[in-house]
Amino acid sequence: MANVLKIGRIFLAIPLLVFAIQYFASGKYLGGLPPMPPWAQGGAVGAYLVGALLLATGAAILINKYARVFCLAMGAFFVLSFFVFHLQHASSVWGNGNDRTRAFETLCIGVGALALAGMSRGEGVAEMTADANQKLIVFSRIVFGISMILFGWQHFMYAQFLVSLVQKWLPAHAFWIYFTGTAMMAAGLAIATTIIGRLAGMMLGIMFLLWVLTLHLPRVLAAIHNQDELMSMFVALAFSGVSLIFAAAQVSVARG
Repeated sequence: MANVLKIGRIFLAIPLLVFAIQYFASGKYLGGLPPMPPWAQGGAVGAYLVGALLLATGAAILINKYARVFCLAMGAFFVLSFFVFHLQHASSVWGNGNDRTRAFETLCIGVGALALAGMSRGEGVAEMTADANQKLIVFSRIVFGISMILFGWQHFMYAQFLVSLVQKWLPAHAFWIYFTGTAMMAAGLAIATTIIGRLAGMMLGIMFLLWVLTLHLPRVLAAIHNQDELMSMFVALAFSGVSLIFAAAQVSVARG
């Protein structure tokens, strides 16, 4: 599973670097740009600080140096952002599909980083016992699994809209929406319970990668200046990476 973990790390790190560039370029919080919702406090200073954290974490993951400490910091911040900033507008998160999706995207990437921290060597920094590593991974995979069940269910809630996003060359558009929704719920349950969790994580990672290549990339190329499309593509790539990390986490826990 070492190669699966390596690919997962890369697929997570690249979006973090892209998100960092977006924060530096815009100097503000943007809808669809994890981890901060547009209504969060902090302004330009907050945006630059978040960008710095994302940049440092993405670089640390790529070079595999001090990845644990940065993943712990970033993962904790993403989870905190979900509860403190996104849930400032709790009624909107629960009642609005876009806000709910963005909130749980932040949560999923956050727990993915925490799981990676639990699988990374401490290099004398942020050392944790094997038991603490395991508990961090268990917490993260349960949260991720439950979130995947929610995302899968949303495919049924918003099927009519999602059908319009399916590539025209694919037949039976509605089938693919219901199929992927069911697959996400099944994978989420498997990852949360560790029942064929490794296979579920790998298949989920492949599915998200296929979405990047067949759904998001063509939409980005067709509207190259559309930041929402660009962010959606890299969020999907991050989800592919996180899914692969959880596949590897089913069988591997680093010790110190």
